[in-house]
Amino acid sequence: MGIFSDIGGFIMTPLYYAISAIMLGWHWLFSRFLDPAGGASWALSIIGLTLVIRMLLIPLFVKQIKSQRNMQLIQPKVRELQKKYGHDRQRLGEETMKLYREAGTNPFASCLPLLLQMPIFFALFRLLDQAAKKGKAHGFLNEDLAHKFGQSKVFGEIPLSESFLGAGDNHVVRIVAIVLVLAMTATTFTTQRQLMSKNMPADALSGPYARQQKLLLYVLPLVFGVGGIAFPIGVLLYWTTSNLWTMGQQFYVIRNNPAPGTPAFKAKQERDRKKAIDRGEDPEAIEGAVALEKEEPRPATRQQPKRLSKAERKKAAGQQNNPQQNKKQGGAR
Repeated sequence: MGIFSDIGGFIMTPLYYAISAIMLGWHWLFSRFLDPAGGASWALSIIGLTLVIRMLLIPLFVKQIKSQRNMQLIQPKVRELQKKYGHDRQRLGEETMKLYREAGTNPFASCLPLLLQMPIFFALFRLLDQAAKKGKAHGFLNEDLAHKFGQSKVFGEIPLSESFLGAGDNHVVRIVAIVLVLAMTATTFTTQRQLMSKNMPADALSGPYARQQKLLLYVLPLVFGVGGIAFPIGVLLYWTTSNLWTMGQQFYVIRNNPAPGTPAFKAKQERDRKKAIDRGEDPEAIEGAVALEKEEPRPATRQQPKRLSKAERKKAAGQQNNPQQNKKQGGAR
């Protein structure tokens, strides 16, 4: 167990320092007008930590959106491969992965933000749990701050370190924990459902990619719902805030930059058309102008040679066979 403990410490220690530094920065800010030992300042610090982490993950989110679009666009080609190599699973897998590489996408790209947040999630869990039980210092969180963090309460009676399973007879903690678990589960489901119903074309709603999305739609909320009853209030607060960020971020992208051929894309076209009408512009004329710009120029019409009579063809042939005579006739003229 010693070697595994050392590996875990090697991985988690940098996260403890990063998480505690961000949290203490927010805690210092909120302590200017809130009780430094109060639960409100620590709860808001957890929310601030969540916002910082999600802002840092924005480039990854953009990459995720591009990968999802590419996955949608290549679904017809994936089905062609399934028809062609359906009898050979190994060849089908090889050709499918080759297609993914050529398209610059990955079927598991949608899980990347979640996977990268999991170490942060567990680091916050350990930091809060050990601060409450042992007052143990981690990162920049010294023993005094760790004790205050572990014992902090919101609304005077809800410890941030308490969970649904460990609440005992404290029914208020149980109610708040259940509300946060349900919120975490609902936001996870809504975010995934939003992607499938509005930003996936009809031809992408079948096949392996669609099955993967449907699996995530039902499995992830179930996992978080079952596991959430063991999470401290502070960790539930982090994850619910993160889900709300994801839902809002995805809503913005789907509304303003939807994938072609999706219901969201048609809705955006309709909104753009109405805006053009309100500005006094002619949407049909605009669309026509765009279509003309995109239309490839047609090749010039080839002029057909003039048809000659039989006598004219014989005369032309004679001139080609007697070039010297033609030169003499031209000189005489």
